[in-house]
Amino acid sequence: MSGEIHQRCLVVGATGFQGGAVARLLAGRGHRVRSLTRRPAVARPDIAGVSFVAGDLGSRDDVMWAFKGATHAVVTMPLEYDPLRIETYAIHIAEAALESGVTRIVYNANTRVPQDTAGVAAFETRRIAEAVLADCGVPLVVLRPPVYLDNLFSPWNGPALVDEGVLAYPLPAHQRVAWISHDDLAVAVAAALFNDGLEGRVLDIGGEALDGAELAAAFAEGLGRPVVYRALPPAAFEAALAKAIGPNAAAGVAGIYHYMAEGTDARLMDGDPREAEQALGIKLTSVADWVAAQPWQTWSSRPL
Repeated sequence: MSGEIHQRCLVVGATGFQGGAVARLLAGRGHRVRSLTRRPAVARPDIAGVSFVAGDLGSRDDVMWAFKGATHAVVTMPLEYDPLRIETYAIHIAEAALESGVTRIVYNANTRVPQDTAGVAAFETRRIAEAVLADCGVPLVVLRPPVYLDNLFSPWNGPALVDEGVLAYPLPAHQRVAWISHDDLAVAVAAALFNDGLEGRVLDIGGEALDGAELAAAFAEGLGRPVVYRALPPAAFEAALAKAIGPNAAAGVAGIYHYMAEGTDARLMDGDPREAEQALGIKLTSVADWVAAQPWQTWSSRPL
């Protein structure tokens, strides 16, 4: 393993939950972390050790400036699902990484990606970005996570979960998913960024694969109370999400769940965690342990 001290890391997407977890971990380990953002200063997250520069992935000059002096880069694309726009973003990142002398890029695809073209923007735009980055001349490691546990710790899920014992999510109850947390994603990214011998690898990461009933049982164990799983219709999920992030972004995100509901690629979010864990030299957190560590009282209308 190469040293992890005093590297200069550019984290694309550090204002989001996934990129923010990565930036927080890298800064906490002593790296110098920078990120490019369109957000005004008052709307940026306060992450100790992370500096933000104003700019847009759509501007080649902005991206070049953000990458100046970086030794490593982590890329998570924003909630954009226009193919041409994502390709442009990826080209700017690729050119900036090559020109700045970045020694490795880790690309968080934000989702598993079907082997064949699926006609789903959430998959195909990430496939486009991956292809551009893989062809840029900078060593690349690709991580493809399934679904995030942190999605369940939210205003949409938390109250019903802690008050009523109902875990509702837009995946079929029989669907097995290798759930992962943002924090474990960050651990995987850091390993992919610095461990030797990973260049060129494409890794499906994720923890223990659970169906709806097994997920509910893990939550029941972590919470110490009964929990049942309820499959939400993807259309209802999309409508609710649109109120929070807008209809275009919601349609992009929900495309994954519409696709999974069709059942044509039932193993896409499944898998054994051991291959990726061994390759990265990490151990992912169990669902029950993750649940037990969360402050669920945040969402409760009565004491837990």
